[in-house]
Amino acid sequence: MTEHYYFDTSIWIDIYDKRGYHGEAAKKLMEKIIMGDHLILYSDIIILELKKLDFSEQEILALFKIAKPDHMRRVHTSKEHIEQARKLAKERDVPLGDALHALLTRENDAQLVSRDRDFEKLKDITITKKPEDLL
Repeated sequence: MTEHYYFDTSIWIDIYDKRGYHGEAAKKLMEKIIMGDHLILYSDIIILELKKLDFSEQEILALFKIAKPDHMRRVHTSKEHIEQARKLAKERDVPLGDALHALLTRENDAQLVSRDRDFEKLKDITITKKPEDLL
C-alpha cells in the first residue's frame, strides 16, 4: 500500500540548505519514502511559501527533483480550502499557510512532516511528526 507524506515548507528548506541534523533526518526520510515506493505530496502553497523566501523557479524545481518525479504528486488548493483555512487560522491563532497544510494533509490521507509547533494547535485536523520520528 502506498503511503503519502506531506512535507511542510520548513522540511523542504532543511533538505535544500542541508541544515545539519535536521537536513540529514529529512533527507533520510525522503530516501526511505522513495525506497518504499511511497509518495511525497506538495501543494501550490508550498511553492508560494518558497517563492516568498526568495527561492527561484529553478531552485524549486531542483529541490523537487531530489524526490524523483515518480514519487511526487501535486495536490491542489480550492477556494473552499482557503475559506476553511481562514476560519481555522483565526480561531486557532495559526498562520493561514499552516491551516492550509493541515487541511490538505487530512484531505489526502497523508502524514504531515514538520517541526513547526503551530501544528500542535491543529492536532485534531492532522497529527504532525518530525522526520526522525518516521525513520
